[in-house]
Amino acid sequence: SHPPLCPTGIKCGGVLSAPSGNFSSPNFPGLYPYETECMWLIVVAEGSSVLLSFSHFELEYHDACAYDYLQVYNGAARDRGNLLGTFCGHSPPPPFSSAWHVMAVVFRSDRHVAKHGFAAAYRKDACGGQLTGLSGEITSPRYPESYPNDAECRWNIGGASGSGPLTLVFADFQMEGGQGCSFDYVALFDGPTVTAPRLGRYCGSTRPPRTVSSTPHLLIIFKSDFNIGGRGFKAHFYSAGECQEVFTAIKGNFSSPQYPSFYPNNLKCQWSIHLPPGYRIKVFFLDMELEGRSSLTGGCDYDHLSAFDGGTENGSLLGQWCGRDSLAPITSRSNQLLLVLHTDRNTAKRGFSITYVGVVPMNVSCTRTDFHIQIPMQSLAQLERNRIYLGTPSCAARVVGRNFKIHTRFDTCGTESQRRNNTSVIVSTLYIDFSVGDQEDIHQYEVQCEPKRKEASVTLIAGPDPSRLSQAENLVDAQQWVGEAMDAHEIKSQDTSDIVFISICILAGLLMVIAVVGLVLL
Repeated sequence: SHPPLCPTGIKCGGVLSAPSGNFSSPNFPGLYPYETECMWLIVVAEGSSVLLSFSHFELEYHDACAYDYLQVYNGAARDRGNLLGTFCGHSPPPPFSSAWHVMAVVFRSDRHVAKHGFAAAYRKDACGGQLTGLSGEITSPRYPESYPNDAECRWNIGGASGSGPLTLVFADFQMEGGQGCSFDYVALFDGPTVTAPRLGRYCGSTRPPRTVSSTPHLLIIFKSDFNIGGRGFKAHFYSAGECQEVFTAIKGNFSSPQYPSFYPNNLKCQWSIHLPPGYRIKVFFLDMELEGRSSLTGGCDYDHLSAFDGGTENGSLLGQWCGRDSLAPITSRSNQLLLVLHTDRNTAKRGFSITYVGVVPMNVSCTRTDFHIQIPMQSLAQLERNRIYLGTPSCAARVVGRNFKIHTRFDTCGTESQRRNNTSVIVSTLYIDFSVGDQEDIHQYEVQCEPKRKEASVTLIAGPDPSRLSQAENLVDAQQWVGEAMDAHEIKSQDTSDIVFISICILAGLLMVIAVVGLVLL
């Protein structure tokens, strides 16, 4: 028999606010109606979580669930950042545990092919469940109050599309101790079941170490016995790959999870850039759309991206952004930079795309007639000297001691005279060729000298996105030099042209005096 179109007045969806309950598709266990859309919003006491499970599931199948489907949201529906999954066919969704006290379920059927639908149950403050987000938080029951006796919870983390290995970090940990952790304990497994390799078993008051799985799945088991408890634990997890990356290459790029689609809610993602000593890191923002500023405070109180100088959030804050800011590049003061994305429980956006380039440490100075450039060899350890040249490949660097050096006169190596801000300057381009095989990768720095003042500067001019480099700042101060000081011979050689110039002036003066004296005597 054909199911009816959903008649007006049929009970479909609604707000479920009891501590536990059941709901199902219209007409269940009969065939659900055509062209139906229902939404259930589960709201329990704030501070609680929701565990959702399915006892029966049968919807029309499509490989992309484009016909009939059920969607589960970790929070309010229709916010794409909250979507935990879209399901159809005969395989029931896994049990889901919400990250907060609201969960939504949406059911939709089209005008063809009806099935028996689904039956679901939920309850608040149940521990354990399936967690599929790229990052999230778990706590022991009743945390930070003392956890109950005879509790057993299982959290199965993983299964997010495109996710990589998982990292688990405990922010707080206090449980009953005991040799062998045989009373109360937390056990971690490198996979979805207890048959997977065990990563650790912990109890007492010492926080477990940071744990990284080798698979996209992590099983966490919490167990308490019949007496003596504790505050329990609070832990954060995040997926490597999209949400946790470390970069050591001289240049690279990355973006927010699922970019350019909407990023998930409830994220804390970290990208760490760590380059060799002496380098600094220049970051270019190619695209940025996050949730906007708070209308109350004007600050980035909701979703925001932060940059920290150094490898941790304890470093100095270089900037914090949200909304659709048009962003100028930023440059670190050290060889490490950390970028952190925080997203809250609702209102996801497109996210961001970033590229970075390492600024090579170098010392640039000039006299009235010459450029002097010095780069520590350890900064460019993989490069031959002919990969570093000024103006043309014929003006390649020499190896002197433990440095690459270029010493050239202004009338060679593609230098040219220009007027900038009513001042005469000598300008050339320094090329550093990092190319490998067919992959061309040549970094360019503009080297500039003001001969009258003998002041030199260098600026990165060709990085990953030249159209934005008009905002490039002077990256290396002529007097600032981190690394080995130039030897005495090099310092003397820089002043040779000045000595010659002064000597000529003195000689000319002497000749004029002799000529005048000669005329007087005659």
